Amino acid sequence: MHQSSLENMKKFREKYLRGREGRPLLIYDLGSFDINGSYKPFFDEPEWTYRGLDLQQGPNVDLVLRDPYIFKGIGSGTADVFISGQAFEHIEFFWLSMLEIGRVLKTGGICCIIAPSGGYEHRYPVDCWRFYADGFAALCKFARLKLKEVYVSHGGEGRYTDESDIWKDAVLVCEKPIWSWRTRVGLALMQWLLNRWIGMRGPGSIAERR
Repeated sequence: MHQSSLENMKKFREKYLRGREGRPLLIYDLGSFDINGSYKPFFDEPEWTYRGLDLQQGPNVDLVLRDPYIFKGIGSGTADVFISGQAFEHIEFFWLSMLEIGRVLKTGGICCIIAPSGGYEHRYPVDCWRFYADGFAALCKFARLKLKEVYVSHGGEGRYTDESDIWKDAVLVCEKPIWSWRTRVGLALMQWLLNRWIGMRGPGSIAERR
């Protein structure tokens, strides 16, 4: 987990969750396996429940997913906050994961996704994507979520002591609006069809931390 990613997630927490410390929040973190740091300390509040999700058991993993596109064990409309960092570049069909995030979020629930827009290839076991602000905005639109903020970090001006500057983090913050029944049915049908179309696929790992 590089320093700029931690900094960007901390900014999200301070900007969007400040003032909600006394209210119960259920927070999921996709790709939470702690190799060299995690976001968990930012969400350590007595009324908040943080649950780490990944494809393999390990430090900071509370629920092991068999599939990064179907979050079995997580009910629809149950999550107040959904976060993920340094995982989406390792997810082959990340748009399916985004549909699942939309499914599990409550109306008014918020998500923060951080992924690199630059940097070298680092397969774990695959390295498929880089993201720009417009791409993240399009992903938000695809999943029928409301865009709150999107930006790319272009450098730390020497503030970082690790490789943070090369990754140039892209950061997406979006919210789940009120969905009509037609939107709910349409998204559920599209998600089912896309999963069936993709068919057999290797699960891979989304537990990448730099």
